Amino acid sequence: MSIGLRCRHDRSVRELAAGMFGEGRGYKSVARSLGIPAEAVRKWQQTYRATGRDGLLKMGEKHSRYDFETKVAAARAVVDDGMAKPEAMERFGIASATPLKQWCRLYREGGAGALRPKPKRRWRT
Repeated sequence: MSIGLRCRHDRSVRELAAGMFGEGRGYKSVARSLGIPAEAVRKWQQTYRATGRDGLLKMGEKHSRYDFETKVAAARAVVDDGMAKPEAMERFGIASATPLKQWCRLYREGGAGALRPKPKRRWRT
């Protein structure tokens, strides 16, 4: 177990999982081998497919930022073109399903303009 609050399993466990994914093993097999819940390993597998070994090993270090064009293209592919979310994650290099789900929701509600960066509120003193 890791000491950090954001990541429950340390890098060595994710390295083992990445090696098993590289061998072509599925998430259920890897979960059984490592004694980790299958749902967590399924998310690791999605991250591995989208960003590769390096992306999986860097989990929990920092949040990725995506530009406006990537957000719109990914949301449009899922909402308008019917692409599966894991496939869109792989194609556009999105590390987590959570931001993609949020982008799709915003895109459905307000179109591409809803994904534009919002200005930061900085109060004058």
